[in-house]
Amino acid sequence: MFISNAYAAGAAPAPDFMSFLPLIVIFVLFWFMLIRPQMKQAKEQRKMIDALQKGDEVITAGGIVGKVNKVGDSFVALEIAPEVVVQVQKHTIQTLLPKGTIKSL
Repeated sequence: MFISNAYAAGAAPAPDFMSFLPLIVIFVLFWFMLIRPQMKQAKEQRKMIDALQKGDEVITAGGIVGKVNKVGDSFVALEIAPEVVVQVQKHTIQTLLPKGTIKSL
């Protein structure tokens, strides 16, 4: 008397383009706001590392400031103080400084 009859649900509608539109919009936003800028930054970093030469002043990812003494295939010799040279991996070099920056520190 108080309970209504339960009927089986109809067939599910076929997915259409409008149901995928939010996913497509989210992917496009991720592409332009996250993926593309990171790819551009990584390309600039690779270009900077490939262009390293003796005499450049750099900062490593660990915060070491030094002058490039020697550039190898995967390592760079940095002079961090007079007569103090350390070997660091090329990919740890973060920033290329303008000439004369170390003297002003």
